[in-house]
Amino acid sequence: MVNATTAPAPAPAPPSAPAERHLARLRRERTSIKWTRFADDVLPLFVAEMDYDLAEPTVDELVRRVRASDVGYLDGPGPLAPAFARFALDRWGWCVDESRVHIATDVSVGIVETLRLAVPRGGRVVVTPPVYPPFFELVEEAGAEVVCVPLLVPGESVGDATRASSGSPALACDGRAGDGRAGDGRARTGRAGLDRAGLDRAGLDRAGLDLAGLERAFASGVDAVLLCNPHNPLGIVHDAAALAEVARLAARYDVLVVSDEVHAPLTHPGVAFTPFSPVAEAQGARSVTVTSASKGWNLAGAKCSLVVAGDDRTAVLLDGLVEEVACRTSILVLHANVVAFGCIDWLDDAVARIVANDALLASLLAEHLPGVTYHRPAAGYLAWLDLRPLGLGDDPAAVVLAEARVALNAGHTYGPGGAGHARLNLACDPGVLVEAVRRIAALVASRT
Repeated sequence: MVNATTAPAPAPAPPSAPAERHLARLRRERTSIKWTRFADDVLPLFVAEMDYDLAEPTVDELVRRVRASDVGYLDGPGPLAPAFARFALDRWGWCVDESRVHIATDVSVGIVETLRLAVPRGGRVVVTPPVYPPFFELVEEAGAEVVCVPLLVPGESVGDATRASSGSPALACDGRAGDGRAGDGRARTGRAGLDRAGLDRAGLDRAGLDLAGLERAFASGVDAVLLCNPHNPLGIVHDAAALAEVARLAARYDVLVVSDEVHAPLTHPGVAFTPFSPVAEAQGARSVTVTSASKGWNLAGAKCSLVVAGDDRTAVLLDGLVEEVACRTSILVLHANVVAFGCIDWLDDAVARIVANDALLASLLAEHLPGVTYHRPAAGYLAWLDLRPLGLGDDPAAVVLAEARVALNAGHTYGPGGAGHARLNLACDPGVLVEAVRRIAALVASRT
């Protein structure tokens, strides 16, 4: 074995000419952190925003509102409530009660302001790691304690997958936790984490919620649970049966379910997304849905979200939101959201491009990095990669950035089960994916 310190990875080559022209245009025109945080030789596949151009009708609406000097304050959802209700009914069959719709600056603000109302200081809130890192911070910001009930994930041993139920109702944790277990080196890819060889070591054929672990946590007296559906970073779309069981348990133990459904518009073809709210109401459970056009239509940093009460009790709760929650929402982006929810052709085209990139990444990994487990998403454009077999340590994203000049999200920040993993953004030019895998493969080869 050659020591990596004496045989560094070769200097990265530029992407293909079309991909490089695409990247050069984005670096020239865009100023978000995706394009300014790292040097130009880094391929930015980290933060959750798309490289795709906005839908023209949303651009036109933003320009129209600015030209009309319509840049004042808001006190409610106005036209956004019926626009979202039409989309939810057409896409998912969800009949949204428009009187229960509120607005907030973004999904994270919607979550934390809901928790402030619903959870007492020092209360406890369940999260299901590996999960979107701000969930940990939002619970703490609301003055509550994080309780972890990790997902059951293919490729993890039974002991790892059910840690939350080993001797205690749940595992207290934070977003900096991780375990760094060594992988077994098998090549595994498949939608929702299917192992090529069939069932994995834990007897699972796909990742999902630990329903038994959730019941133990609920029975211990937690106040709320943050549900991520579709799940970030694994791209899981929780099925109707699992959601019904969560709702049944939440009703039994009177636990509020706050469901982050911002990636739902990006559900892949052939996959059925089930909104949690109607499932919860049917079971007598309390719920709040937080969502936005931000991910589905690439308005990621534009500030407007919906906060939807799922039942009469929670509607009364959300009526307690302070006026400033709505006032801090962007009027420009509210109107962009209204138009975006009608841009179905643009959405479907974006999903098609993402699905094509998902298949491309699976093929590239199988050919060049066969030890990597790719938990392929059923929704969204985020790829969760188990890189432990590559021998890059607990934080492979740091090594890949330093030596291969590819920026990924560090898996350990997603909580227990995240060490040795990384998250990759699929919403890019296909040539960028080809070059990213080539660079990482060259890095791995230089270390063997």
